[in-house]
Amino acid sequence: MTRLLAVIERDIKKFIRNPIVVMMSLVMPMVYLLILGNSFQGKLKDLPLAIVDQDSGVYSRRLIDNLRAVEAGAKTVSIHMLNDQDAALAGVRNGAYKAALIIPPDFTKRANLKSEPDVGLFLDNTDTVSTVTIKALVNSVLNSVREEHVSVREKPSEFYVRNIEIYSMVDYYQTLVPGVVIMAIFLGTMTAGVFNLVMDRFLGIDESYLLTPLSKTDIVSGLVISGLLITTVIAFVVLIASMLITGIPFSKGIEQMFSILMIIVLTTLALLSLMFVILGRATHPRIVGLSSGFLNVIFFFPSGAIYPIESFPGWLRAFAKVNPEAYAVHALKSVLFKGAGMNVIFNDIVFLLVFTNVMMVIAILTFKRNM
Repeated sequence: MTRLLAVIERDIKKFIRNPIVVMMSLVMPMVYLLILGNSFQGKLKDLPLAIVDQDSGVYSRRLIDNLRAVEAGAKTVSIHMLNDQDAALAGVRNGAYKAALIIPPDFTKRANLKSEPDVGLFLDNTDTVSTVTIKALVNSVLNSVREEHVSVREKPSEFYVRNIEIYSMVDYYQTLVPGVVIMAIFLGTMTAGVFNLVMDRFLGIDESYLLTPLSKTDIVSGLVISGLLITTVIAFVVLIASMLITGIPFSKGIEQMFSILMIIVLTTLALLSLMFVILGRATHPRIVGLSSGFLNVIFFFPSGAIYPIESFPGWLRAFAKVNPEAYAVHALKSVLFKGAGMNVIFNDIVFLLVFTNVMMVIAILTFKRNM
């Protein structure tokens, strides 16, 4: 019995003496609760909706007023009034708006004549969750217009929404592909780069670095570049396999592949340099193992890969604005499903470049080149 207690005591002391492991064991479940609980099935808010009112009649104003009421109350949409239909459609294509509602010039006239008045709703159907929400909202608002303003003795003329999905059909299975690629990149960054450094440190191999003229910049940059090569190949293979399995077409050939390769390379560099900042001083592979699940939840689920960022609470949306995976997912979705060019993903590319440079500088400054 004494010998058994000795083993138990040793194991408990070993656990307690590692504060990082203790903290991760306590904090991780709570972080999972906060992140996962707020990343799925939340109420969509502030979906950007462009409205072009070419009618300015009684019924179009009532329709807009009802949408304004939704904007002020449930806050499902944020309304942007435009005068130019082409600008509204361009905004949907470049991701500025989730949809564009076009109210034609004869809307009120046809409503008064009970001549099947309709509106056009142009949808960014690459985001299926937001598309369904906006469709339901506009239909509901149109029904409210009819019920509120038509005499109960008369059968009101119907209002119709002509839904126009401006991209080829994207099913939910296909929308997961960008997230799968980002997951492959994350796993690659956890098994290359800084992980090799921690393993070398744990095994005592890193002491050989101290016998060479290698600088901190040489060591950090070298491990990041080797991790980049490994992870890029893995991510690209995963992407091609996912596209073949789900039936996503190579719609723009070499230009599309070049854009995707650039996104993968920049995302990999951003995550590799970030891992060096977080784990660059770790001394045990167990810390990397524990951190991988923790970091994956923190960065992946608030990226918009599974559920729209518009459903997140304010604090999680704020985090998404500095989350490199959110920019990578947006860029990949734009290129894969919209055939977008550099003008659409320019902001994503710039953010990933700036983020990588900042993290690399911090990683080099905080890296210890001594025992």
